[in-house]
Amino acid sequence: MYFLSGWPKRLLCPLGSPAEAPFHVQSDPQRAFFAVLAAARLSIWYSRPSVLIVTYKEPAKSSTQFGSYKQAEWRPDSTMIAVSTANGYILFFHITSTRGDKYLYEPVYPKGSPQMKGTPHFKEEQCAPALNLEMRKILDLQAPIMSLQSVLEDLLVATSDGLLHLIHWEGMTNGRKAINLCTVPFSVDLQSSRVGSFLGFTDVHIRDMEYCATLDGFAVVFNDGKVGFITPVSSRFTAEQLHGVWPQDVVDGTCVAVNNKYRLMAFGCVSGSVQVYTIDNSTGAMLLSHKLELTAKQYPDIWNKTGAVKLMRWSPDNSVVIVTWEYGGLSLWSVFGAQLICTLGGDFAYRSDGTKKDPLKINSMSWGAEGYHLWVISGFGSQNTEIESDLRSVVKQPSILLFQFIKSVLTVNPCMSNQEQVLLQGEDRLYLNCGEASQTQNPRSSSTHSEHKPSREKSPFADGGLESQGLSTLLGHRHWHVVQISSTYLESNWPIRFSAIDKLGQNIAVVGKFGFAHYSLLTKKWKLFGNITQEQNMIVTGGLAWWNDFMVLACYNINDRQEELRVYLRTSNLDNAFAHVTKAQAETLLLSVFQDMVIVFRADCSICLYSIERKSDGPNTTAGIQVLQEVSMSRYIPHPFLVVSVTLTSVSTENGITLKMPQQARGAESIMLNLAGQLIMMQRDRSGPQIREKDSNPNNQRKLLPFCPPVVLAQSVENVWTTCRANKQKRHLLEALWLSCGGAGMKVWLPLFPRDHRKPHSFLSQRIMLPFHINIYPLAVLFEDALVLGAVNDTLLYDSLYTRNNAREQLEVLFPFCVVERTSQIYLHHILRQLLVRNLGEQALLLAQSCATLPYFPHVLELMLHEVLEEEATSREPIPDPLLPTVAKFITEFPLFLQTVVHCARKTEYALWNYLFAAVGNPKDLFEECLMAQDLDTAASYLIILQNMEVPAVSRQHATLLFNTALEQGKWDLCRHMIRFLKAIGSGESETPPSTPTAQEPSSSGGFEFFRNRSISLSQSAENVPASKFSLQKTLSMPSGPSGKRWSKDSDCAENMYIDMMLWRHARRLLEDVRLKDLGCFAAQLGFELISWLCKERTRAARVDNFVIALKRLHKDFLWPLPIIPASSISSPFKNGKYRTGNVDFMSLVQGELYFTPCIYTFCY
Repeated sequence: MYFLSGWPKRLLCPLGSPAEAPFHVQSDPQRAFFAVLAAARLSIWYSRPSVLIVTYKEPAKSSTQFGSYKQAEWRPDSTMIAVSTANGYILFFHITSTRGDKYLYEPVYPKGSPQMKGTPHFKEEQCAPALNLEMRKILDLQAPIMSLQSVLEDLLVATSDGLLHLIHWEGMTNGRKAINLCTVPFSVDLQSSRVGSFLGFTDVHIRDMEYCATLDGFAVVFNDGKVGFITPVSSRFTAEQLHGVWPQDVVDGTCVAVNNKYRLMAFGCVSGSVQVYTIDNSTGAMLLSHKLELTAKQYPDIWNKTGAVKLMRWSPDNSVVIVTWEYGGLSLWSVFGAQLICTLGGDFAYRSDGTKKDPLKINSMSWGAEGYHLWVISGFGSQNTEIESDLRSVVKQPSILLFQFIKSVLTVNPCMSNQEQVLLQGEDRLYLNCGEASQTQNPRSSSTHSEHKPSREKSPFADGGLESQGLSTLLGHRHWHVVQISSTYLESNWPIRFSAIDKLGQNIAVVGKFGFAHYSLLTKKWKLFGNITQEQNMIVTGGLAWWNDFMVLACYNINDRQEELRVYLRTSNLDNAFAHVTKAQAETLLLSVFQDMVIVFRADCSICLYSIERKSDGPNTTAGIQVLQEVSMSRYIPHPFLVVSVTLTSVSTENGITLKMPQQARGAESIMLNLAGQLIMMQRDRSGPQIREKDSNPNNQRKLLPFCPPVVLAQSVENVWTTCRANKQKRHLLEALWLSCGGAGMKVWLPLFPRDHRKPHSFLSQRIMLPFHINIYPLAVLFEDALVLGAVNDTLLYDSLYTRNNAREQLEVLFPFCVVERTSQIYLHHILRQLLVRNLGEQALLLAQSCATLPYFPHVLELMLHEVLEEEATSREPIPDPLLPTVAKFITEFPLFLQTVVHCARKTEYALWNYLFAAVGNPKDLFEECLMAQDLDTAASYLIILQNMEVPAVSRQHATLLFNTALEQGKWDLCRHMIRFLKAIGSGESETPPSTPTAQEPSSSGGFEFFRNRSISLSQSAENVPASKFSLQKTLSMPSGPSGKRWSKDSDCAENMYIDMMLWRHARRLLEDVRLKDLGCFAAQLGFELISWLCKERTRAARVDNFVIALKRLHKDFLWPLPIIPASSISSPFKNGKYRTGNVDFMSLVQGELYFTPCIYTFCY
């Protein structure tokens, strides 16, 4: 979801003594300014450009009185900063603009450039403002200050004497007394009759705290390691009105970070893990949601040596959290625990020469605007080795590091969840996986993919734009298609807040601070507002989405002070004159498009459905929007900010089983709403009397059914994917609902269909929720192709390019270069396995048969068999109900059963083979099935299994069968391998099965690679073979290829005699059947000594008994024309219609009548 990009940047601070190095950074609520603290210095930095604006330096006398600076907190309107000091003082600084029209670092443009024409807010957006910093108030709390937190219009301060102070931003206490924590009651939940307190602990105080607006309270960490949540039971903030809850199993807390959107509290622990809690709505107790912790499998050297968690910061969009530890390093996690980045392994932890780096220690960090940057103040500790001595100077010099990130559009624009493309947005560019526009201008159709999959049908609600892109387009290569955002638009509208791509992947729209712009991948041009005033007059609030060639967006009209819903046509000029504007009653927070409907979620907790249709009024084409339905959600949503996404779907619990055609069930059947990680579904209420819709009368407005009360489908949901397309062959995949659940993996709400349209049982569920794990973070789902698309960070080391002398100032030595790569993963085998576990084999078979035409379906079966085998065969405890026999029986339903089993065995350790073949069958029986099915390549793979599991006599017997069959079918490559195989088992023959193959003999190699590295000795002599019975003048060795090289001579041995006998037998059979062409190919491919063998067989197999049949077969074999006998040179045996009998001398015919024919008989091979 978030990915590191490139190298971090360094911002140099003013030169000073080492004691004046910065140690704390804090951004203002708008993330436009950053307060940087040193021991006696407060600096204000601007975000874009990242420059220092103003610095306040404390005089030496007052610095001694106040002590060194510790923490900083901004006022919500960014006009004041409160700074705590070591001696218990709070300093209030006022920030004012410099009088006059003065700005820092103004850009200079040449005369006549478009930027000089006067853009509204020109200097505010492109210049760093000039500010004054002045200390106005000083407040002495007479105790060391542990934590500062801005709460609405007040400042909440926790001191080491166990008091909570609520201070007004003007530096006044307003006569309110400080709250003693010992008087605040704590319990496990708010309903508990037994209320505990801190009365017995006089030295307890708050170590860290953070306010949560959506929970109306603040999460706290106490100095003894306990954690809790304090909330006022009424609007008054007094000790009598406060109540606390705490979990009893956390006693090593160090810090806390609150996620307001998902109502989560993340507590860092001394053990290095992060425990994330939420509040139970019914009891008010703190419930453990999940944990963030490194595993020994991924980080075996460092997973338990990170030290305590030092800092945590949630991103501005609340979708990821970044965690740092006491001993260094940082990691990035999704909201529900999927690990995205960790700098404790790979190129972050090791140099190019293999030596280990010291992890980067972070003293303070803060996210920049929209999460594109992470401001970090770092420093190396005393544990650094001598190798790092030169690099420590990089941090000793006062500086700030800016880590750069790119993120998925799903974090800010959830309407992209209906798409199959992966779209990432950075500070000034976009990353697409849809490839070149020339590949995507035609949608995927059934004609182009008829070889691999069934024809795809169109939904009756959709046009060609709803067709999915081609699989080769979405997975064609690992490179991104990078689109640079228009610099003209960025200059006055940075940062980019939303972006969206259309169904075909041809057009992109981006939204910045004001207005929007769109880009065409076909023309490779940006289209901006012609009237800059119109652009600066609108602020997009609820995201934007594409509907065919139209852009639908919700915005706020600054001039009219009105919330609006606007639709712009892509092909027309970007001007309000060509837009369709609909006024909205409240601010729109979320927007999504489904088929020909628009769904919006508003700040008053209501959902409104609109219909959208194309209109052509004269020369101008526009789109009309009409209100269809409004649904109030105020009863179910405590705060509108908690809604993560809202979308219309065709998902229903009925599945349309009673319907004949699945297309009829693909309308807007339900609303899916993600409420702080809870997926809520409201589907149409069909319990009342049904109104039979009339046909298509444009004057009659269709009546929409009301929605049922909401039902919770799943917890810990980050993203949702669904589609409105229909396909009879793949109803399971297209009518399913796909969920991303962070560290818990993915879930699919799969429909269950009766086989052969039988009536379903009333007691059976028509849908089932199946969880499964994948190895990537999902960003898009290809429904028909059973694939999940994602992205992953990769790193490149460049430290070897810099010598020891000039490495002191190079960030390339400290950090690898980070790139983002596309990735994908198959998920079908996980679903099939989950269905088999639940005894839904019939549904699994229907699903598998619908996907059997996918090119990687054999790999799906192999993956499922391999995973179940590894899990059950290596289990230390007995499995009461093993799944492997069920999986084996399931795979037998497909023609690829034999290949799947042997490929799985070849990629599995020898020790697991007995367990595998006990479930799938005896390998000898499977080998014979391969021979009966004429699948010789698979049968050859089974020979390797037999060689390791059976005695050599059995292997030779089956190898002989396969060798003879390969000779008969002309599989010459296989024949050469079989000769080598027979010699190999003959050279080491014993009556006991061979030992387990070692790790140096990879069992997963293809063909007979297993024997290529084996030492084969053919120096045995056949002393015990009677010389009168066999005379082995020549021995056979492996030929190098069909180049005609003769086999090298070797000592006589029984194995060579055995192979020679089979070759002679086959050659004799070919010669007896007069298959001279096959005999020639056989001799040429296998280096058979044909001439000497023919001399031996001239009186036996080479003797021709029937010359007529022999000649006819010779002509047919070489496709020669039959000889033409002139009518004048022979008297026909037919005369007057009667056959003339008599003895005819064949040699006389050849010598007389055929003497003059032009046919020349030759034998060649």
